Amino acid sequence: MRLVCISDTHSLHWQMPDIPEGDVLIHAGDSLGQGTLDNIEDLNDWLGTLPHRHKIVIAGNHDWAFQTAPAHARAALSNATYLEDSGVEVDGFRFWGSPWTPTFMDWAFMLDRGKPMQTKWAEIPENTDVLITHGPPMGFGDRVAMGFHDQSVGCLELLERIDQLALKAHIFGHIHEGYGEYQRGSTRLINASTCTEWYRPENPPIVLDL
Repeated sequence: MRLVCISDTHSLHWQMPDIPEGDVLIHAGDSLGQGTLDNIEDLNDWLGTLPHRHKIVIAGNHDWAFQTAPAHARAALSNATYLEDSGVEVDGFRFWGSPWTPTFMDWAFMLDRGKPMQTKWAEIPENTDVLITHGPPMGFGDRVAMGFHDQSVGCLELLERIDQLALKAHIFGHIHEGYGEYQRGSTRLINASTCTEWYRPENPPIVLDL
């Protein structure tokens, strides 16, 4: 199975580089610009032009409509499977998607570090093959410039949960500067952020064969 991974397109999807063909297109959140239902309708139109047999989308911290008007948002996204602390099986592979990131300012789908995040990640089933979260685990694709130093801002509780699972892949975004592929044990970790830190949709999709 070929996965084509993108994230953090911020309603700039029409400007993206060419998207490779594959079996499953995965969008790991922040698909929207202003986070409105109109944004979702435009995203849905674009998704409808793509040839992938399966498309999976989760929300991110910019994707307000999925939190404030969930029924309308899900109805507008007719060309993809939307996952929110839920899963889907595709050709024998089990996918689980979750939008939550550690609290930073006042964005959508945020929880405090510690017990709230730990409780949320405990919902990930033991038999998950591919985990899709919006944010990164601590130490992988999560470094941002803070003054004169880089700082890891990923989720420690997510990293601890990953270590308890036998994942084939973990796909995320959120931290644009962390775009790229990583490895922890036998698990492939992919920060698929399409936009650069300057919000230009220049990073190509990352392709993963399972």
